[in-house]
Amino acid sequence: MKKPIRPPFVTMAFAALALSATFAEAQSAAPAYLVVESGQGFGRLQDAVNAIGGGTGTIRIAPGRYADCAVQTQGNVGYIAAVPGQAVFDGVACEDKAAFVLRGSSARVEGLVFTNIKVGDWNGAGIRLEKGNLAVSQSWFRDSQQGILTGDDRSATLTVDKSTFTRLGTCEGPGGCAHSLYAGDYGAVTVTRSRFEAGRGGHYLKSRAGRIGIINCSFDDTAGRETNYMIDLPNGASGRIAGNWFVQGQSKENYSAFITVAPEGRQRSSAGLVVEGNNARFAPGVSRKSTFVANWTDDPVQIGPNTLGAGLKVKDRR
Repeated sequence: MKKPIRPPFVTMAFAALALSATFAEAQSAAPAYLVVESGQGFGRLQDAVNAIGGGTGTIRIAPGRYADCAVQTQGNVGYIAAVPGQAVFDGVACEDKAAFVLRGSSARVEGLVFTNIKVGDWNGAGIRLEKGNLAVSQSWFRDSQQGILTGDDRSATLTVDKSTFTRLGTCEGPGGCAHSLYAGDYGAVTVTRSRFEAGRGGHYLKSRAGRIGIINCSFDDTAGRETNYMIDLPNGASGRIAGNWFVQGQSKENYSAFITVAPEGRQRSSAGLVVEGNNARFAPGVSRKSTFVANWTDDPVQIGPNTLGAGLKVKDRR
């Protein structure tokens, strides 16, 4: 008896199933944390960081939800999601600070999600940067007390690109407000092509850095609750704020300004600060008056053409 001829599409289907099974087995066998340069796999992030030590290395993080955290005290470490958006650090803070506590030479974070980070002093963050350079891209910080919080390091830089900050900040703690992104006295802070939305208190972006660049970002306060300024430069800064989109919502603790210059005292000149090409307005249904750039100094901040909605004054001296 002749064997029945199997149609080509059946053969292809079996082959596809076999390949799918092989891929699934390979995925299940993959370590949570892979040090790319050495090929070593680890089940704990701290072990992978320790393996790199004072050297330079990249940790590839498999898809999954991790109740895990790590402290980097030396070296240059890249923390890279194998699949952007599918490696989630959820609810665990090292040193009662953050999911990632960074005080090495440098770090790079790509494609990761940080969520539900809360600690006793109300400063729980996805990333606590205490010293060294940090570059963040394609990452999402959400539903925590803060997204990124830095210490002081005038020799270092923080750069953030294509990242999102959602439902962050709080003024409920006894020590003052937490913010979506709060940079201390850093050398320079640059935030590009990123989104800040639905804040839960404090400012969306607060920076004490000497030099600032906030370019092509969006600040959507429509669903914010008891928020403050969109951008706060508490001690002044030079640099550029350009190409951004701002919408102020109804629920505000302080709605008197969108951008502030040196409200906590002038520590450096802001004469080199340029604010231009931005679009700012109130959310639909919000009717009030506010100021786009409020300046607590006599430094001549350079305010170029911006598109401002009804009720918004360009600037004032406070």
